[in-house]
Amino acid sequence: MRRFWQGEWPAWSLLAGMFVAGAVAWSRLPERVPVHWALDGTIERYGGRVEGVLLLPLLSLIIYILLRTLPRFDPGRANYAHFTRPYALIRSATLALLAAIYAVSLLVGLGYPLDMTRIVPVLVGGLLIVIGSVLGKLRPTWFVGICTPWTLSSARSWGKTHRLGGWAFIVAELLMVVGGLLGMPLISVVALAALGVAMLGLCAYSYVIWREDRGATPPTAA
Repeated sequence: MRRFWQGEWPAWSLLAGMFVAGAVAWSRLPERVPVHWALDGTIERYGGRVEGVLLLPLLSLIIYILLRTLPRFDPGRANYAHFTRPYALIRSATLALLAAIYAVSLLVGLGYPLDMTRIVPVLVGGLLIVIGSVLGKLRPTWFVGICTPWTLSSARSWGKTHRLGGWAFIVAELLMVVGGLLGMPLISVVALAALGVAMLGLCAYSYVIWREDRGATPPTAA
């Protein structure tokens, strides 16, 4: 239990901080608060105080529980022991992103003139850079990583695909961060599109490496 607490306190602290911040801001927020922004930073939709204050913390809690529970149902659950710290970092970084977006949305609701077109791309880019930095440390599982039939049936395909994928994440999301810092959302959109194309390329790459791996098993093998 002690080791579990030591590994989870960053995530628990972020979740608790979101609920505390919402409770503090509740009485100070107007009845209608912004909950959705357009690409150019204009507010597209307002919601009630309950939605604006509770939705994101509750969603974050569900995501955290899901990330903690998935390994129990993963056929490759034994491999999670080989990347405990990287997986904990992914969980904490994901919650840190959600907590930061939540904090910014509360501040906007309280009347602070913050530019979402600059802040959100930097935050999202930061998360994906973290994921890219640990992608090569993941081991074969069905739920975490670049899970294709070929990476799951070839250790070589898994390793090479994830090492290359890590660099693809980092390069694409550095562009996203730059777009946010410069206040040019189009750069961030292009970076996300490029990452999507890169993921398709990585799927093809995993197949090529699998074909070259004489020790690989067929994807349909029991």
